[in-house]
Amino acid sequence: MTATDRTPDRSDAIRTPRVLAFLGAMIAQVAQVAAISATRCFSAADRWLHESKKSLYGIAVTRILFGLTGFGLLVTNFATRYYSFGSGSAWNREMAEPISDFPKIWIFSAFHSAMGNDLLYSALYILLIGLSVLFILGWRFRIVLPVFFVLWVGFIEANDMIGDQGDNMFRIAMILLFFADPAARWSLDARRRARKGEWFREGSAPRQIGVVAHNLALVALAAQVIFVYTSGALFKAGGSPWREGWAIYHPLETVRFGTWPALSDFFMAWGPAVAFLTLGTLILQAAFPFMLLTRPTRLIALFGMLGFHLGIAVLMGLPWFSLTMVAIDAIFIRDRSWAGIVSSVTEKWRATASARPDGEAVGDAALEPEQPPAADNLDHTDSAQLEGTTAR
Repeated sequence: MTATDRTPDRSDAIRTPRVLAFLGAMIAQVAQVAAISATRCFSAADRWLHESKKSLYGIAVTRILFGLTGFGLLVTNFATRYYSFGSGSAWNREMAEPISDFPKIWIFSAFHSAMGNDLLYSALYILLIGLSVLFILGWRFRIVLPVFFVLWVGFIEANDMIGDQGDNMFRIAMILLFFADPAARWSLDARRRARKGEWFREGSAPRQIGVVAHNLALVALAAQVIFVYTSGALFKAGGSPWREGWAIYHPLETVRFGTWPALSDFFMAWGPAVAFLTLGTLILQAAFPFMLLTRPTRLIALFGMLGFHLGIAVLMGLPWFSLTMVAIDAIFIRDRSWAGIVSSVTEKWRATASARPDGEAVGDAALEPEQPPAADNLDHTDSAQLEGTTAR
């Protein structure tokens, strides 16, 4: 073998360590970037979890809408309470042997035990209506919540035949509310805190535990609703009616769910509209968790889900299920967005209240020329204070 034949072998031997060194440097760089990114993500998550309670306005809206759900269902069924839930429902044999396991647990058995006694059942029913009002107002919420939860679960599970999936979400979300602070905004408890102060001082261990528990409850609640939407989309995608774009037609044309036949016919009369609503629902549910990542797509997702649930409430006659889901979706709206809405509404209300019907100002303001306010004197009153609540 000549010297010229041996030269390429030596060149390959020189290049091989260089390639390995280059690959090693690249792998080390990637590992370093991954480690830095992971550290930053962990630090951001740690700050988010420990700094302050998040989505206080959103969870307050959840509380209010949950209370309205309970109040609305109870009041609208008051005239038929015996037939739907009480002694008149004995024909379905659940009074003798309930299908659900909840009435068999003593703490949830009050309504089932009272089903045969109309007077006692009515008393419990009216008590539950009163508790739903206190739930909405946020009065002594830490006391009202467990009592309302126990009675509500016992009431709704006593006749499993007329329930829906909204009952499951309602129950799961209420369990998570035990660990959150739904009465920190827009409640009577918040007004009392503003006067008397918080139970625990800022920075104390109990206060910090409350912050972490609240934020973890929000994470669990968000995960639950995301699971519902994405699993629902995957289940629907497995059926040809959804893939072919006509799945919503049949439910809306049935007697059971077609509560407004003329309105259902209006929406179902045009084939492209049926396909758009069917496929749009499927895509929106499947993409929901990813659309939450940026503000523009989050707005599209939330307004889309609002329209979706309004359609279910009106066209399918399931208002309380829809209101339950809308209530949970409220946690995805940031506190500053809710505060901006409140501030805007409050300013408009004040402007309306301070003006005469003919547009003239009332009182001393009418005698003084209108002057633009100085930039330093603009009213930046925090919306939480307008509602009598404390700052974070």
